[in-house]
Amino acid sequence: MKFNPPLQSATLLKRYKRFLADLVTQDNQQFTAHCANTGKMTGCAEPGFNAFYSSSDNPKRKYPQSLQLTQNQHGHLICVNTAVANQVVQEALENHLIKQLDGYDTLQAEVKYGQENSRIDFLLTAENTAHCYVEVKSVTLLSEEKPETGQGYFPDAKTVRGQKHLRELIEMVQQGHRAVLLFAVLHQGINTVSGASHIDAKYSELLVHAVDCGVEVYAYKAEISASHIVLAEEVPFIA
Repeated sequence: MKFNPPLQSATLLKRYKRFLADLVTQDNQQFTAHCANTGKMTGCAEPGFNAFYSSSDNPKRKYPQSLQLTQNQHGHLICVNTAVANQVVQEALENHLIKQLDGYDTLQAEVKYGQENSRIDFLLTAENTAHCYVEVKSVTLLSEEKPETGQGYFPDAKTVRGQKHLRELIEMVQQGHRAVLLFAVLHQGINTVSGASHIDAKYSELLVHAVDCGVEVYAYKAEISASHIVLAEEVPFIA
């Protein structure tokens, strides 16, 4: 996924009210940007972090700028726009970059499925092949205690919605389909992904159960810059 034009740089002053972030440019121009992230953004939005933003020419937007990336004290770039995860995964699927999910003819996004009123991020189909249901999760939580280990976690806050998605994936396996949980690692410092049992023990327990039931779990790390983001390599998932 390309940022066109490339992102502009600033300094993050604060993130607040979930969807807002105050930034200041090098020439001391201060403004408020939209922040498309409902999570806690732990370790991703500290005051003083470098920030990278895009601008929209849509006159109807109250906040024309959007916060896309931050850079932490270790120099790691982090994509904080959660909508990007699905975009880079779709590009990766279309470009056959995820070897475990290659060989399908059709890709559909946001398809209704399951018994709990859900929508799957991507449904992959091919003739004479079991349907493949792919749920995407963005991973940006790096271990705070030992960041040098590169250990990443999901989720960064308790997620009832995430638990529902795991139940739906389990149901798809029981119906004879493939079900895949794909962690899109959008943090340069993360090299391994695990369930965050210290944050949401129920989700982590359900994640282990989902794996035991046959849900496939993969983690792919993105290459991140102010000009583009692309899924580049598989990294270990350790439940």
